[in-house]
Amino acid sequence: MDDQELCSHITAIKEVKSSKDYVCEECIRQNTEWMHLRTCQTCGVTLCCDDSPQKHMTKHYHQTQHPVISSAEPGERWLWCYPDEVFIEY
Repeated sequence: MDDQELCSHITAIKEVKSSKDYVCEECIRQNTEWMHLRTCQTCGVTLCCDDSPQKHMTKHYHQTQHPVISSAEPGERWLWCYPDEVFIEY
């Protein structure tokens, strides 16, 4: 995929932030469980995906408008832009 097909939110990312801890910070606080983890590319917070009961990363996007997330799952290398609905593997 070339830059013309990517959104400005994804092309603005120069280095992908990754998770140091393999936990959803909000699920830990709320004593709930998660399925998969995502890392916000604006602030670096790691939260659970939409397959998880609490959908913390999508809630984070709606609260902050931080547009791009990456997978925090081992072996997965992709980015997703919420406002433009663009997915890329890297």
